[in-house]
Amino acid sequence: MDDLPKMELHSPEITLVDKKKRFSTMKPNKKLVFIILIPFVLIIALVAIAIVPAKKTYFSAQKTYKQARVAWDAIKKQNIDLGEEELKKTKVSLEDTKKELEGLSFLRFIPIASWYYNDANHLLKVGLHSIDASFIVVDAIKPYSDILGLKGKGGSFVMGSAEQRIQTAILTMGKITPRIDDVAENIALAKTEIDAVDSNHYPAFLGLGKLNTQLAQAKEFIDGTTVFVNQAQPLIKVLPSLLGESEQKKYLILFQNANELRPTGGFLTAYAIFSIDKGKITVEKSDDIYNLDNTIPNSKKPKAPAPILNYLVGVPLLNLRDANLSPDFLESIKTFKSLYEFSSVKEKIDGIIALDSNVLTSVIKILDDEVWAGGMEFTTKNDPRCNCPQAIYKLESLISTPKSLDLRVTSLAAAQAQRKDILGTLLYSIMQKALKSSPKKYWGPLVQDLITQANEKHVLFALNNKDAQRGVEALNMAGQIKNAEGDYFHFNDTNLGGAKSNLFVKETVDQDIKVDGDGTITKTVTVLYKNPFPPSDCNLERGNLCLNGILRDWFRLYVPKGSVLIDSKGSEVKVTTIEDLNKTVFEGFLTVRPQGSAILTLTYSLPFKLKAGSPLPLLIQKQPGTDKNEYTVKINGRTVNTFPLLTDRELVIKR
Repeated sequence: MDDLPKMELHSPEITLVDKKKRFSTMKPNKKLVFIILIPFVLIIALVAIAIVPAKKTYFSAQKTYKQARVAWDAIKKQNIDLGEEELKKTKVSLEDTKKELEGLSFLRFIPIASWYYNDANHLLKVGLHSIDASFIVVDAIKPYSDILGLKGKGGSFVMGSAEQRIQTAILTMGKITPRIDDVAENIALAKTEIDAVDSNHYPAFLGLGKLNTQLAQAKEFIDGTTVFVNQAQPLIKVLPSLLGESEQKKYLILFQNANELRPTGGFLTAYAIFSIDKGKITVEKSDDIYNLDNTIPNSKKPKAPAPILNYLVGVPLLNLRDANLSPDFLESIKTFKSLYEFSSVKEKIDGIIALDSNVLTSVIKILDDEVWAGGMEFTTKNDPRCNCPQAIYKLESLISTPKSLDLRVTSLAAAQAQRKDILGTLLYSIMQKALKSSPKKYWGPLVQDLITQANEKHVLFALNNKDAQRGVEALNMAGQIKNAEGDYFHFNDTNLGGAKSNLFVKETVDQDIKVDGDGTITKTVTVLYKNPFPPSDCNLERGNLCLNGILRDWFRLYVPKGSVLIDSKGSEVKVTTIEDLNKTVFEGFLTVRPQGSAILTLTYSLPFKLKAGSPLPLLIQKQPGTDKNEYTVKINGRTVNTFPLLTDRELVIKR
């Protein structure tokens, strides 16, 4: 037994001890645990401390938001006094919210929490700067509230005749127009603050998508306001001068008949000369456009351009009435002026303003739907002879039929004289009715309607004053063809010898955008024309009024420069490709008969490719004079937008 090896009985015990030692070294270090827990404890404590003031700040912000909505509603209702009062309340509420937020200023030093504190602080400053800008605007226009037809007691021009009130307003306007600089400064400060807010702090997966959308909308609104104010500055500053504050201004008014559609809004039917002297408006002259054409020697008229020669029979020379062939209003006015220069009755003018028949019917409706001119009544009530406003039928009967006799007119000479003066007489009657009324009855709606009509391109301006013209161009009131990033679309119709058929023809435009895998973009445009009405008796020898005849339409589609036509259907001549106004243009000709229809289809490729995941910007420009043509935009056959085209439209098309 002694020879047997000895067993190490203590080895297991030693092993256990070693294990215990090794295990003991794995226990947490108390100091380390304390150090690690400190930030968490502090964060929990800070959150607990922040809960009460955060709630107060939140409820204060909610209260401010509700108050701001009340102020905005008062402004939308055009109540200048109530709007001012509610703006004051909103500013007080916003200052209270600011104080509550200051109680959370320690959050600036906490990661992540600092984002939201800083964003809230920036947004508060946006609100304060915006309210300050609003106060300046309200304070500036308050004295003119009666003239603008705004609700409230702020008007200072309530004594004397309407003409005297306008004169007083214009003479004092120069004192307040410089305040546009103060408005611009506050809006610029608001833009700086909102640009500092990072929308990436509000991702949709955390349930903050709504906030992200609201921030994007707020930024878009502030950016748009900044652009608007900056661009409107030159126009607003010279507005008193344009209204004859220091010296008389004279303007040539062109009447465009939208029922005989031409590129800038309608056939140039008549004209008038208006003068404005310290607010006093005088109609100096009105006449038929044919009579003005007759004051220009034929030797001074150039040969008619190809579309006139090809589609308007018997017109070898270019006349004033056909001068608006460019879809860019300012380009057409250059052509008009080059001819007007040779007129024996030309006058020195300070600008040209074009308005179409939509303006007249809209204004007449505001004036209680009744205006008397030349012993005749003009209303917007439906006339069954054309299924159109009575005023339109009356004007057409006077302007379009030389032999037409009103019941009150007893000779052809009297009828022709009536036709010659009717536009000026009607415009003068409209002004008289508006000016003789209480300012709050008509003036506000008329001013606002003028803005709407200009926005929808029924009123166009070409002013000699360069600052003023820059302003109207920036406000899109000059009928220009614009440059655009991405896709561009402008469809332009020209009625050449097709009576007044645009009064009856309805037009829809469908754009189907196809994007291939490699980004190649192909567009198919379908234009549908429908004329559901029976034809007029167009025998002028019988003295009939020819309204609904065969539409003879010279069409042009303006697209991005470099686009290539792939296919076309529906044109009665070969569709040709030209370049104009820095665009590629596809042009052709078609006809639409009464109680008939026509379909035009054009397929073409764009000169660029769309990157994967990128949206496609699209600018659609409306043709002046058109009204509510229905547009549909599709991508790869899927409809993404449908709307009546009331004014220029910018879209962002996503695949």
